[in-house]
Amino acid sequence: MLLRWIRQQLGFDPPHQSDTRTVYIANRFPQHGHYVPQRFADNRIISSKYTVWNFVPKNLFEQFRRIANFYFLIIFLVQLMIDTPTSPVTSGLPLFFVITVTAIKQGYEDWLRHKADNEVNGAPVFVVRSGSLVQTRSKNIRVGDIVRVAKDETFPVDLVLLSSDRAEGTCHITTTSLDGETNLKTHYSVPETLVSQSVSRLEALHAVVECQQPDADLYRFVGRITVTQQEEEIVRPIGPENLLLRGARLKNTKEIFGVAVYTGMESKMALNYKCKSQKRSAVEKSMNTFLLIYLGILLFEAILSTILKYAWQAEKKWDEPFYNQKTEQERNSSQILKFISDFLAFLVLYNFIIPISLYVTVEMQKFLGSFFIGWDLDLYHEESDQMAQVNTSDLNEELGQVEYVFTDKTGTLTENEMLFRECSINGIKYQEINGKLVHEGMTDDSPDGSVPPLSREELLFLKAVSLCHTVQISYEQPGDGPGNPFPNANGFSSQMEYYASSPDEKALVEATKRMGVTFIGSHGEVMEIKTFGKSEKYKLLHVLEFDATRRRMSVILQTPSGGKVLFTKGAESAVLPFTKSGEIDKTRVHVDEFALKGLRTLVVACRHFNVEEYEEVDRQLHEARAALQQREERLAEVFSFIEKDLELLGATGVEDKLQEKVQETIESLRLAGIKVWVLTGDKHETAVSVSLSCGHFHRTMNILELVQQKSDNECAEQLRQLARRIREDHVIQHGLVVDGASLSLALRGHEKLFMEVCKNCSAVLCCRMAPLQKAKVVRLLKTSPEKPITLAIGDGANDVSMIQEAHVGIGIMGKEGRQAVRNSDYAIARFRFLSKLLLVHGHFYYIRVATLVQYFFYKNVCFITPQFLYQFFCLFSQQTLYDSVYLTLYNICFTSLPILVYSLFEQQVHPHMLQSKPVLYRDISKNSLLSFKTFLYWTLLGFCHAFVFFFGSYILMGEDTSLMGNGQMFGNWTFGTLVFTVMVITVTLKLALETHFWTWMNHFVTWGSIAFYFIFSLFYGGIIWPFLHTQDMYFVFVQLLSSGSAWFAIIIILIACLFPDIIKKVIYRHLQPTSTQKSQFETNYQGIGCVDSMCCYSEGENGCARLGRMVAQVMGRYNPAYANRSWSDSDPFYSNDRSILTLAPMEAAHC
Repeated sequence: MLLRWIRQQLGFDPPHQSDTRTVYIANRFPQHGHYVPQRFADNRIISSKYTVWNFVPKNLFEQFRRIANFYFLIIFLVQLMIDTPTSPVTSGLPLFFVITVTAIKQGYEDWLRHKADNEVNGAPVFVVRSGSLVQTRSKNIRVGDIVRVAKDETFPVDLVLLSSDRAEGTCHITTTSLDGETNLKTHYSVPETLVSQSVSRLEALHAVVECQQPDADLYRFVGRITVTQQEEEIVRPIGPENLLLRGARLKNTKEIFGVAVYTGMESKMALNYKCKSQKRSAVEKSMNTFLLIYLGILLFEAILSTILKYAWQAEKKWDEPFYNQKTEQERNSSQILKFISDFLAFLVLYNFIIPISLYVTVEMQKFLGSFFIGWDLDLYHEESDQMAQVNTSDLNEELGQVEYVFTDKTGTLTENEMLFRECSINGIKYQEINGKLVHEGMTDDSPDGSVPPLSREELLFLKAVSLCHTVQISYEQPGDGPGNPFPNANGFSSQMEYYASSPDEKALVEATKRMGVTFIGSHGEVMEIKTFGKSEKYKLLHVLEFDATRRRMSVILQTPSGGKVLFTKGAESAVLPFTKSGEIDKTRVHVDEFALKGLRTLVVACRHFNVEEYEEVDRQLHEARAALQQREERLAEVFSFIEKDLELLGATGVEDKLQEKVQETIESLRLAGIKVWVLTGDKHETAVSVSLSCGHFHRTMNILELVQQKSDNECAEQLRQLARRIREDHVIQHGLVVDGASLSLALRGHEKLFMEVCKNCSAVLCCRMAPLQKAKVVRLLKTSPEKPITLAIGDGANDVSMIQEAHVGIGIMGKEGRQAVRNSDYAIARFRFLSKLLLVHGHFYYIRVATLVQYFFYKNVCFITPQFLYQFFCLFSQQTLYDSVYLTLYNICFTSLPILVYSLFEQQVHPHMLQSKPVLYRDISKNSLLSFKTFLYWTLLGFCHAFVFFFGSYILMGEDTSLMGNGQMFGNWTFGTLVFTVMVITVTLKLALETHFWTWMNHFVTWGSIAFYFIFSLFYGGIIWPFLHTQDMYFVFVQLLSSGSAWFAIIIILIACLFPDIIKKVIYRHLQPTSTQKSQFETNYQGIGCVDSMCCYSEGENGCARLGRMVAQVMGRYNPAYANRSWSDSDPFYSNDRSILTLAPMEAAHC
C-alpha cells in the first residue's frame, strides 16, 4: 500500500477512478462543504516525444539502445580507461557524428510536432464565463466550460450539445478527419436545454452531466443530463447523437453551444492516436544478424591475438627484450588483469570491423530515397490532384520483397461510385430506364414521356427506400431552404444535393428522386417526401442505427394517416431470416442474380404496429436508451424484438464500377510471383463476380469454396476434401472462396489445414469479412513458418487494422476519408499505381539498400584485416597500422559518399523494362541479395582483398625498404599509408564496378572521393600542425608519392584485386545470367546507341559506338543519356513517362 501511495504521488500510478464522471455545467459546483471536485486533464494536445529538458537524456537513451551504438560507447570508454593502441578520438568522433546526426534529425521532426501542437493549442475559442462570451486559447478550456462554435469551425473539445441557432436544437457536422465519413451527420440537444440560445439563458441554466470515463470508441457514449427547472430535476439520456467530437466540423448551422466533457489527451480523437507498432524490414533484420556475425569475428580475432601474444612471450627474449625492460610494478601485476587488458586493447584495435556509420548511412538513404516516390509523376492522379505520399521511410526496401497482397474491394479495386441498376419489388424484377421504373425485358416506349402509374407495392417500396436512411441535404444557394418551392414535376431542385454516410444510400435516394418519389429533407422530427409533386410528411419517431453486428438499419415513422410503421433495410442475410410475408423465395433468387452481375444488394422490408405494439416498443426503447450500464446490450435486445415479423417489400441492386487498369495490375503482380487475396465485407456472389471481372479469378481457374460451414467438424471435413481435390486435380491454378463464418471455424482449430489449402491456391477471396477478421488473416499468413512479406491495401476505416497488421500498409486516397491513409506506411490515389510502386520503386530500393549493407561490411573487412595481419609482424604489440586520423575518417569521409549516392540513384534495369517484365521482381524475392551465400561472398572478397593489400605491399617492401631514388628508407607509417591508399582506391573502384546507372553525381563523388583522399593526405602530412600532440605522418605521404615503385605497387595491387572480380562477372553473366542480366542485354540491344556527340543514327552506328556497346554489355550497364536519347522502330516510345527516376525523355523528332 505504501509503495502504491508513493507511485501515485510521483505520478507513475494514477489514483483509481470511478467508472463515471460528473460534469457541472459552467462549473457551478454544489455549495455543501464535503464536495471534492474531480481532477480532469487540461485541453493541451501533445503529440511530441521530447521537451527542452528531457531531449538530451531521452534521445541518448533511445540511441544507445541500439546495439552498435552501445558497443562503440563501451569501446570509447575502454579507450579512456586503459592504455590502448589508438586514440579515444578514433571511436569517439564517429560515434559523436552518428549520435549528433540522428539527434538532429529526430529533434527536427519533434520540433515540427511541437509547432503543430502549438498551433492547435493556441487556436482562439469562445467560452461563456461570468455571464459573458470570452475569447481564450484552446488549451485553456476546462471540463464544464460552455463553448461556442461557429459554422465551418472544428470543435476544440468533446462537447455535449446544449443548443444551436435552429429552433429544434439540432446541428449538422462532418467527421471526415475522425472516421473518414464525408456525410453530414445530425446531432441533437435535449428539449430542456435547446431553448438556451443566448449567453444570458445559458448563465441561468442549472444542469449536471453524468457520463462514462474517456473511451477511444468514436461511436460509443453513455450518459445522462439532469436539468433543474423550478426546483424539479428532469433526467434525460444522452448518447453518441448528443456528443460533438473534437476534430469534427460544424456545417449548415450558424452556431452552437456545448459543454466540454472530455478535454485534451482524454478526448476521443486523442485516444485514437494509435501509436503504430514499429515495423522492421527484412533488410534491417538481416543487417542485425550480420552485425552479430561480425561481432563474433571481432571477438575471435581479439582472443586469438591475445593468446598468440602470450604464446610468443613465453620465450624470455620476446617477453622482456633488452631494449624494453619491465618495471617492478609490471612484473608483480596480476596476469589475469594483464590478459583482460590486452584483450580489451585488441578489441579496440579491431573494433572498426563493426561499421558504426552503417546505421546513419542507411537512415539517410531511406529518408532521402523516400522523396522519389512523392516526386514520381507517374504516381500522380490528375483528377483528384493527389500525389503519392510516404508516411514512413523505414520500409522502402520492403516494397521489393512483397509475396502476398491483401486488398479491400470496395473503393480499392472499385471506384466507390454507386449507380442504381435494378430492383426486385414483390417478386418482380425492374430496371431504371430514363428515370422510369420498367419491368425487366421491357423498354420505355411511352411516346409522350409520361410516367405510368405505380402500383401500391411499387409505391410503398419507393417510399421505404426514400425514407429509411440517414441522408442529409445541402443547398448551394444560401437563400434556398427546405421550404422552397420546387419547380420540377417530380418536386426537386437542381440546387439540392444529398450527403450520405454510404454511397449506396445516396445512389438509392437519388434513384427514387428520378422515379418520382423525392426526399425533400428533415425538419426536426418531420421527414418530408414528394410523390409526383404531392407532399407527404412523416413524423420520425425512432432511428435504429446501423451497426456491424446487425448489418441493417431501421426507422419508425408516423404516417400522414397516423399509423406507425417500421422500414428496415440491410444485407439479405440480416433481413430475410426475420421476414414472415412477401415474395421471400423469389426475392432471394433475384438477390443472387444481382450478386452474380457484381451488383451490391440490399433488402427492404416493413412492419406495421398497432397502438399497443408501438407503446411497448416505445417504452422498451426509452428504457434501454436511458440505461447507464450495458446500454449497448440492452439496445441490441430491443432492436431484435422490434425488427421481426417483417413484411418483405423487395431488394435493390447497385453497381460499383471497377477502377482503371485493375485487371492489368493484378496480372502484373501475379507474374511477379505475388499472390493476391481479396478481403471484402460484400456477399459471396457479388465478391466472386467482381473477382472474375477484375482478373483476380480467371474463367479457366478451378474455383474451390469453403462457405456456409456450420460446425468445426463440417469445416475440417470440407478442408480435407479441398486439399484432396487440389492434389488430385491436375489444374494449373486454383482459386479459393471463404466466407467470414467459415473462416472463424477454420481459424479456431484447423489453421494448418487451412493454410495448406490457401498456399496451394493462386488466388483467395474472403467475403463477408469483419475488420478484425481481415487483420487475423494477415497475421495468420505473416506468422506462418515461411514468414512471407505481406502488404495490405485499402481505403476505408474498416481496413485500418489490416493495414497496420501487414508488413507494409498502403492507403488509397479514396472517397471513404483519410483514416486508412493516416494509418498507412504509403498512400496512393489509385490501385493501378501499386504496380509501379512495387515493381519499379520496390525493385530499386531493395537493390540499393542490399548492396549498401553488403558493401559496408566488405569495406570494413578490407579496412581492419590488414591491421590484424600486421600483428603477426610486430609481436602482437598492438601497434596500429594506420594513423589515427585515417582510422577516424575512413568511414566518415573517404568512402561514405560514393555508396550513399549509389544507394540513391542505382538502376540495374530501365523502369519501363521492370514494368513490362514483372517476372524480374522474382530475381530479388525472398531477400535473395542478402542471403547468407551472398553475405559470405562479400565477406570472403573483403578478406581476399585485404590479404592482397597487405601482402602485396609487404612483398614490395619486406626485403628492401630503400625505395627512394636517394636510397632513403620507408618506415612502418609509410607501409601503413601504402596499404591504406591502395585500400581507399580499391573499395571505391569496386563500387564503380557494381554501378550500372551513371549520373554526373556518381562520377563526382567516385573520382572526387579518391581526389579528396590524396589532397587531404598531402595537406595533413605536408604541414606541421601546432595543435597535434604528435605528427607521425609528417612528410610520409609526399615521400610515398615521390616513389615510382610505390605507384607501380598501387597499380599492380589494384589490378590483382579487381581483375579476378571482372573475370568472374563476365563468366557468370554469360554462363548463368539472371533474368535481370538478360534484360540488361535486351536494353542494350534495343534502340540505336548515340555517340558522345549526342548525334543519332537511324540505321547504324560507328565502330567506337559498337565497342562501347560491347563493354556495356559485358559490364551489364547502360548510360542514361543513351537509354533516353535513342530508339529503334520496334522500341515503344513512352511519351507520357514523367518519372523523376529517369531523365526527361527527348521527343523522337529531335533525335
